[in-house]
Amino acid sequence: MARIKRGLASRKRRKKIIDLASGYVGRSGNCYKLAKQAVARAGQFAYRDRRARKRDMRSLWIIRINAALRLIGIKYSEFICELTKSTNNSNRKILADLAYNNPTAFNNLVAGIMKKEKI
Repeated sequence: MARIKRGLASRKRRKKIIDLASGYVGRSGNCYKLAKQAVARAGQFAYRDRRARKRDMRSLWIIRINAALRLIGIKYSEFICELTKSTNNSNRKILADLAYNNPTAFNNLVAGIMKKEKI
């Protein structure tokens, strides 16, 4: 019976980890054992920060909407209350983009939602 050679699979598995760790500082980019640990840790940070980025972006949208509303004399909480009562399906991401890139359209939208004349 012929012997089984497994060197190719092992090398491929190790090379995958070393490639993921390329660019890391010190031996953690070259040595397999350290690279394996560093890649695992980096994966944990990446997983955590993908969720944190969602929170950060929502916070940024709220800040931008609030700043645009304060310029026209409306409180953020009052606006969100009226927005939920209205049939408008705009979310915070769209509203923040509109407030940042097209303030006149945002003002018209706010006026329509707040049931007032154009501001």
